[in-house]
Amino acid sequence: MSTKEPGLTIQEVVRLTGLTSRTLRWYDELGLVVPERDSRSDYRRYRSGQLKDLQQVIFLRELDFPLAQIKRILTDPGFNRRKALEQQVELLTEKRRRMDEMLETIALALSEERGEYTMKDTERFQGFAFSHNPHEKEARLRWGDEAVDTANERLGSMDEQQKVGMSESMKTLFTKLAAIRHMDPTSMLAQQAIGRWYELLNTMGTYTPEMFANLGRMYVEDQRFTQNIDSYGAGLARFMCDAMVAFRDSGKSSSEE
Repeated sequence: MSTKEPGLTIQEVVRLTGLTSRTLRWYDELGLVVPERDSRSDYRRYRSGQLKDLQQVIFLRELDFPLAQIKRILTDPGFNRRKALEQQVELLTEKRRRMDEMLETIALALSEERGEYTMKDTERFQGFAFSHNPHEKEARLRWGDEAVDTANERLGSMDEQQKVGMSESMKTLFTKLAAIRHMDPTSMLAQQAIGRWYELLNTMGTYTPEMFANLGRMYVEDQRFTQNIDSYGAGLARFMCDAMVAFRDSGKSSSEE
């Protein structure tokens, strides 16, 4: 007869991971890592399943994923732990490579400031990669390979003139959205404008209304998105998020406007 593993108490997990008990309780409240309760003492008990979930949370936090996005990843019925770990290895390896290159570049820049070395032009920007999409692997982890491959295929089929036109369309639409960002995001005007954003995104990839709403949430959960979007007007990211969720809830599609 097998006996159930006793599991670790919250204080034992604190000592094991270095996290605070407050953080662990917060993860519990959010439904990220929910320990079992000891029926006799009501103490939290972390068994191997919960510790694996906690490990995933820590890995994804290291990659700057917001907690709400981590929860959606872990609770997705299609979540594959092994595949996620393999993708995280790729992401962290790439991050380490870029950090090593940037540290070397900074070391050379310091030597130059001390008058010990003269940097070549080609050395000044080592580690700062602008020629590829630095978030593609991250997007694959968030959205899956099929969604990213479809978007890449569509973008790859565009010529330079089409890409410039797409970029200009996005800037124009963001400017229009910024101009109405103080309106009710469920208003007809706001929903018409956000509907244009839904259509534009679907020329680059395939977005269901649910994916569209999840993307909107990322605009406020991920500071990288928030900063970029709010450059058009403070509060635009929150407005777009609310409008995109409302668009999903309204059951609209581009063919129904």
